[in-house]
Amino acid sequence: MIDIVTHEDIGSFRNGWLDAHHHFSFADYHDPKRMGLGKLRVWNDDTIQPHQGFEPHPHRDMEIITYVRKGAITHEDSLGNRGRTEAGDVQVMSAGTGIVHSEMNLEDQPTELFQIWIHTDAPGHLPRWDARQFPKEPVSGALAVLASGRAGDTGALTIHQDAAVLGGRIRPGDSVAHAIASGRGAYLVVSEGEVSVNGETVPARAGAAVTGIEAITITALGDIEAEVVLVDTPL
Repeated sequence: MIDIVTHEDIGSFRNGWLDAHHHFSFADYHDPKRMGLGKLRVWNDDTIQPHQGFEPHPHRDMEIITYVRKGAITHEDSLGNRGRTEAGDVQVMSAGTGIVHSEMNLEDQPTELFQIWIHTDAPGHLPRWDARQFPKEPVSGALAVLASGRAGDTGALTIHQDAAVLGGRIRPGDSVAHAIASGRGAYLVVSEGEVSVNGETVPARAGAAVTGIEAITITALGDIEAEVVLVDTPL
């Protein structure tokens, strides 16, 4: 089954500095049919105005992955980490036993990002933070693994869950394949362009929940490169 939800039909919140869109129930947006997918709990599509952001606040026992689509975000936390993650980069924060952090847009233009929360496999991990680059060149055949706790995934940022965050750019007309093992599902969001997933069109900023299917083929439609981010998760 492939369940597609458009950017216009997901939850939303807006104030003076944040324009947030929620693929799953979050904060004041609640839909009992959209409480996450397996271990994936949150996927927020946020636009943060210049010199604004999320002031210091706590988390625990959650894997929080941020992909910056445009602009940059500056991270600071109670462990003493400080880093600037710019467009095309990914950061992972394992909240573990507890961490206080801020995510600020210190740039002169808006920052656009995906914020993804995945349930940890067990409480009590040591908190930590790390970052890496998103693939700059279009992928060939398969999406790149960006963050993972699956056995055998090397070179990716570590998360404490048998899940993986994958992504990449796809040339117009090209396709990539993704196998989904038994007992698992996938959630895909199109960052740029438009794709088809097993023949079903998924427009820009839309999400597609995939369950009960052993493999998907993602094809870039139109005449521009598409960019997708996908979470493969136990159900």
